[in-house]
Amino acid sequence: MSIFTPSMATDISPVSSRTPTSSITVVAAASFVGTAIEWYDFFLYGTSAVLVFPKLFFPASDPIVGTLLALATFAAGFLARPLGAIVFGHYGDRLGRKAMLSLTLWIMGVATFAIGVLPTYASIGIAAPILLVALRLLQGFGLGGEWGGAVLLAAEHAPAHRRGLYAALPQVGAAAGSLVANGVFFLSGKLTSAGQFAEWAWRIPFLFSVLLVGVGTFIRLRVAETPAFEAVKQHSAARMPLIEVLRTHKRSVLLAMGARLAENVFFYIYTVTVLSYVTVRTGLAKDVVLRGVLVAMGIDLVAIPMFGALSDKLGRRPVYLFGAIFSALFVGPFFLLVDTGQPVLVGLAIALAVCVGHAAMYGPQASFFSELFGAKVRYTGASLGYQLASVLGGGLAPLIATALFAWTHGVPTADSPQPARFGWWAVALYMIGCAVATTVAVLAAAETQQRRLDEA
Repeated sequence: MSIFTPSMATDISPVSSRTPTSSITVVAAASFVGTAIEWYDFFLYGTSAVLVFPKLFFPASDPIVGTLLALATFAAGFLARPLGAIVFGHYGDRLGRKAMLSLTLWIMGVATFAIGVLPTYASIGIAAPILLVALRLLQGFGLGGEWGGAVLLAAEHAPAHRRGLYAALPQVGAAAGSLVANGVFFLSGKLTSAGQFAEWAWRIPFLFSVLLVGVGTFIRLRVAETPAFEAVKQHSAARMPLIEVLRTHKRSVLLAMGARLAENVFFYIYTVTVLSYVTVRTGLAKDVVLRGVLVAMGIDLVAIPMFGALSDKLGRRPVYLFGAIFSALFVGPFFLLVDTGQPVLVGLAIALAVCVGHAAMYGPQASFFSELFGAKVRYTGASLGYQLASVLGGGLAPLIATALFAWTHGVPTADSPQPARFGWWAVALYMIGCAVATTVAVLAAAETQQRRLDEA
């Protein structure tokens, strides 16, 4: 049954104070749960690309090259995300936000389940990594359309004075997805022997995805279309949203890309690359590092909506700028802490990096990007800016960081068995450069907090 009355469906203002709190709660829950499931699928691959896939799908290479190849397949998923943003953005702006969300959820679920039953290199040879890349591309295609729909579902239903908070809830889904992915991966490793984990137990988290997809689909089918889209549909939906975005909102796309860059780069280095860096450099067990990531993701469940709500009070730009500047300043202390090899200090470094610097950007990001575009092209515009930055940012960050660590002898290799004391300096400069680019982009954008979302 629809959660909106007929009068509410025709209300052109998505920020109407007449929207029942219970309705917004259902919408927020649907956005959060579905997004958490899709990010679970996506992050599961990232963890496996560091800890499992190098040996199972690229066994002929040495450890460093194997990790680089596995991370290259990780990056392949990001290459498909802009295509997903364009395709699902087009239909999301033409047919509605809700219509696309169940479809993207199933695309991700099927691809993830298929990875769980995929034969390894030992069984089918070169076909194994080829199929792995194909499934990763399918994951990226689905996720490319997921984010925009989930965020707009929350933002366009939310009252204006709490839009930052409600739009941040799908963002919390990313932290929850990472938390569950790493948690299931962690438990699979703890409950089996090393040999069993490498042979079959690594597949369990991937197969588990099919159950989560069923739950997410059930919840999302209970949500009504957003008032902002209903208002646009009654007048004139964009015929070619992509063309209109490139013609009238090009600057907004570029600003979104710039604002997204540091947030995305820092997050994937802190949650993906750090798994390999710390275990290889310090000798800490992967379980210790995974535990640190799990704690950080748990705290992020509170930190992200907190910063989203703070942006409702202070504005999107001040909160976002704080996150970018903190992240730049914390790069050096982060690596000094993780280089100690002390589990408590490693966990502290990851928690501060993710739950302060990253969360301060990620919390207001959804409302900020939604407010940069008119309702007619918002799905396409916000998704395109977000996903293009993902290719340049998170898609390449683990690969670039791993290569830079090898170049500066930041991790042990056959040629350099003793890692350089400050072998992370090149990665640090790369990260700081991204933070500067994000700071410039946010400063160049106007404050969007007071903008109405029903404007075409």
